[in-house]
Amino acid sequence: MPIIKSAKKAARQAEKRTENNVRIKKDIKAALKAFKEKPTAKNLSKVQSEYDKAVKKDLMKKNTASRRKAALAKIAKASGKKSK
Repeated sequence: MPIIKSAKKAARQAEKRTENNVRIKKDIKAALKAFKEKPTAKNLSKVQSEYDKAVKKDLMKKNTASRRKAALAKIAKASGKKSK
């Protein structure tokens, strides 16, 4: 356990940040699962939005998110659904 006041604060901050990061990652996984079950334009938009949020929060690199979004768009196009 941290003894110094600043170390205690840093531990609290790290805990909150970890919770937020886990929540965002769970949201991505849930949206991705919904898209894979039913690849619609609405679900595609939701997944892409979640990836954008992760990039904005520095949980994922921009190019990684872009690559994954392109792959999803390819799947949606193959299924006959277009993104908006």
